[in-house]
Amino acid sequence: GWSPGSVKLWSMAASGTTAWVRRFETPLRAFLRTETAGAAVLVAAGVAALLWANTDASSYEDLWLTELSITIGDEGVALTLREWVNAGLMTFFFFVLGLEARREFDLGELRDRRRLALPMLAAIGGMALAVAIYLALNLGGPTAHGWGVAMSTDTALALGLLALAGRRTPDRLRAFILTVVVVDDLLALVIIGTAYTEELDVIPLLWAFAFYGAMLAARAVGVRRGPAYFLLGVAAWVALLESGVEPVVVGLAMGLLVWAAPVPRAELERAADHFRRFREQPTPELERSARESLRTAIAPNERLLALWHPWTSYAIVPLFAFANAGIAIDGELLERAVGSHVTLGIFFGYVVGKPLGITGASLLVTWLSRGRLRPPVGWAAVLGTGTIAGVG
Repeated sequence: GWSPGSVKLWSMAASGTTAWVRRFETPLRAFLRTETAGAAVLVAAGVAALLWANTDASSYEDLWLTELSITIGDEGVALTLREWVNAGLMTFFFFVLGLEARREFDLGELRDRRRLALPMLAAIGGMALAVAIYLALNLGGPTAHGWGVAMSTDTALALGLLALAGRRTPDRLRAFILTVVVVDDLLALVIIGTAYTEELDVIPLLWAFAFYGAMLAARAVGVRRGPAYFLLGVAAWVALLESGVEPVVVGLAMGLLVWAAPVPRAELERAADHFRRFREQPTPELERSARESLRTAIAPNERLLALWHPWTSYAIVPLFAFANAGIAIDGELLERAVGSHVTLGIFFGYVVGKPLGITGASLLVTWLSRGRLRPPVGWAAVLGTGTIAGVG
């Protein structure tokens, strides 16, 4: 006989789905759910920094201006604690961001490469209009040189705000926003890192490219050992730091390098075989081989996301806020801010430039392509994307 449950299973099978599909969230939803809780910790860290700075500003600054050096022989890196957080730990945040973007590129909404072009151009449009608004309010004065501060998106806050919007947000919209902020960050890092570098040292920059090339070569020949990539990444980071370019771009570049495609079936069968042998004869040698085979049976992207995403959401990004949000606010500061062209340029660049730039660029691309390239969501959602991009 046919029970209601079996009828439901049959109907779902006929429609190409299974009974358990809807119970599981996509990796992108899980990623952004972590960002929701991380956003709460981020806000708490920012509030704590403001309270400390407005209670005892000198002790706050003294802490973050403390110098920490790591030396090997006669060579080393010496940075303040704030610089270690901003340029060092935040590299891991951008690494996680690159991992998630690569996952969407390999398995998610961006598998169709045509969907990649429009958010890329939309991000450029948002950056360009934000910079144009800042320059319109500051051109001709010494503050015009600060245009770079109005161009980049605060990715941590943007993803947190997106997650707070609710779990019903379509995956296509989430992927669109993720692509916009990744492209925005990557371009901003490259532009700001070069335009605001007072002295660019070419030799270390070439070494950084060489180390990244070594990573590409290692990936091409199938090297899967994490320590090798970690050492090459550290070397590239130090080289970029010495060159004068913002080194956090190394994290994003390395994250984009890690493939998310499922491992071959042979790997899964080998892992099952090793586990079966260990179950029949539980020895230390078989335990090690079973553990290693199980580890390699998981896509590197998935494994690294599970490892690093909680650390970046709950520790690194809040620490970044705690190290940078401590601004001593008084009447004099507020009075100067209200009449400052810098303040107005940044404010209108974010609040007006980002939404209109992203939406306008999307409309222009859709019109020029005669509808072949169009947003995967409605125009109100595109405008919402621009608003989220201006949350900083």
